[in-house]
Amino acid sequence: MNMAEVVRMPKMSDTMTEGVIVAWHKQVGDTVKPGEVLAEIETDKAVMEFESFQQGTLLHIGAQKGETVKVDAVIAILGKPGEDIQPLLSGLSGAASAQQEKKSETPAAPSVSVAPSNGERPAPTELPAEKATAETPVVSGRVKASPLARRLAAEAGVPLTALRGTGDDGRIIKRDVEHYISTQPVTPVAASGGESFRDVPISQMRKTIARRLGESMFTAPHFYLTSEIEMDRCLADREELLRINPDIKISINDIIVKAVAMALTRHPAVNSSWIADAGGQTVIRYYDHVHIGVAVAVDDGLLVPVVRHADRKGLAQISKEIRELSARAREKKLQPDEMAGNTFTVSNLGMLDIDEFTAIINPPDSCILAVGKVKQVPVVADQQVRVASVMKVTLSCDHRVVDGATGARFLQTVKSFLQHPLSMLF
Repeated sequence: MNMAEVVRMPKMSDTMTEGVIVAWHKQVGDTVKPGEVLAEIETDKAVMEFESFQQGTLLHIGAQKGETVKVDAVIAILGKPGEDIQPLLSGLSGAASAQQEKKSETPAAPSVSVAPSNGERPAPTELPAEKATAETPVVSGRVKASPLARRLAAEAGVPLTALRGTGDDGRIIKRDVEHYISTQPVTPVAASGGESFRDVPISQMRKTIARRLGESMFTAPHFYLTSEIEMDRCLADREELLRINPDIKISINDIIVKAVAMALTRHPAVNSSWIADAGGQTVIRYYDHVHIGVAVAVDDGLLVPVVRHADRKGLAQISKEIRELSARAREKKLQPDEMAGNTFTVSNLGMLDIDEFTAIINPPDSCILAVGKVKQVPVVADQQVRVASVMKVTLSCDHRVVDGATGARFLQTVKSFLQHPLSMLF
């Protein structure tokens, strides 16, 4: 390495705009080799390891554990041992590093030397100095904390002396306040009519869910088609498959994903996207491949891992992939390419005892299928009443791309496949 190089916050997913430093695997003064894990970063979808592409000595850490950093902002500098990086720091524009922000304090807090976390402006007021605990560092009579942490603590009514800092030299940072708030019990409402509440900071995943689905709901004109599907034959065929090979744990959801994938090959108009920036013009993109996104609920949001070329795969392979992807999603270990490229999405809440619901389209898809539970209900056929296992599904469509009759014909094909599963073999 000939001269110091800047390491910036990487864009680790197609929707990532900022990341949170979860942990540093190297400290200032450590040698870093290409391919070594430099840090763990929480994106809008998962906590991921960030491997260094450069070699050198870690000379500077620009964002501490728990701090939120915009994509492409400076998080570290690598160079030769003892190399003077001050000219490089001085040349960085804006608030590119937390170390640079340390030198631009506000007059309201002259006795505290801290870096504004997350690029936020320092809080306009300081909390009154309180008696510090043994674990709370104090600088010139004040508890050592970042301005953002001070502001969050003040808004939540949390004394800084109650917090334990995990930043440099025990400095209290944003994550310390969020952790403390999340572990506090909710105060019950008093009998006299008092009120209580608890504010929880928004995670990176929840921010992305709010932004993307808000854009989808208010940009794409949704309409909905609901159908009832008799599932008795599907349930019987599944039981027969499990009896023949008990090692293959095929679920109803696996069969639904396969049926949807097969139906998309017959209705390519549904396997499409509205693309507003393709070479400077708006187009409808029709996909020749079928990649099914499968919505998975996780603790703080929703992830959509993708089963690629689902139309070409057997039930056993689809089942295996969905189980593995779902497990990694809940552990937040999915890789970006495992959550990208979907051409259609299936969202199933039947296992949570939901009869039916409507789902918001998952961009860039033009449709999403919402699946309810299978339940036994009376049905009338040939003037006879019988009990049947029925499942309700609702197709949400982007009317810019898919018309009502197109969506209805697709749904009819899905229904036919599920009511006669063997027909998917032909």
